[in-house]
Amino acid sequence: MSLLTVLYRYKKDCLKTMIEKLTLFLPYIVLLSHFFIIILVGLLVFKNSWGKKLENFIGKYSMLLAFLISLSALIGSLFYSQIVGFEPCVLCWWQRVFIFPLPVIFGIAIWRKDRNIFNYVVPLAVLSAVVALYQSYVYLGGASFLPCTAVGGACSKVYVKVFGYITIPVMSLTISLYILFIAWIHNKYEKNRNA
Repeated sequence: MSLLTVLYRYKKDCLKTMIEKLTLFLPYIVLLSHFFIIILVGLLVFKNSWGKKLENFIGKYSMLLAFLISLSALIGSLFYSQIVGFEPCVLCWWQRVFIFPLPVIFGIAIWRKDRNIFNYVVPLAVLSAVVALYQSYVYLGGASFLPCTAVGGACSKVYVKVFGYITIPVMSLTISLYILFIAWIHNKYEKNRNA
């Protein structure tokens, strides 16, 4: 066996191990983000000084935060389908239709300093959340109202399920809810700023 063959196999094994670890790591990020959103909501509800500072921070950097979150969704989705090999189903594609344009839209809004961008983005996040909720319902054993086509993966096939509830649709729902949460804070911030 040549040295190049050994190095190639080693590289392939390392890449496979890295992909497996990353596949397991992403749900942990989602779990941490769920704890984070609970803390955020708690701070904002109790209206203490931390909550006000946090609200101002999120409001001030809302477009950048939403850009980074939507970009992470795009990268995560492409990682699962193009690198790991999870074949997206029809419902996954519909979620992608609503989420994939967001980094571009937020990028342009940041560049043009368009603080009204959330008026256009909220409907996309709501539609993505509705599809993610529906797919989660199907994952839990609910009857599918939509036929899943032969092209793509099965809509009920669960590729990832960690902590008993974190699946790919839950990850998508988390992204949509973060975008909606940031939009809500952004609107409050803009009203206070313009008052």
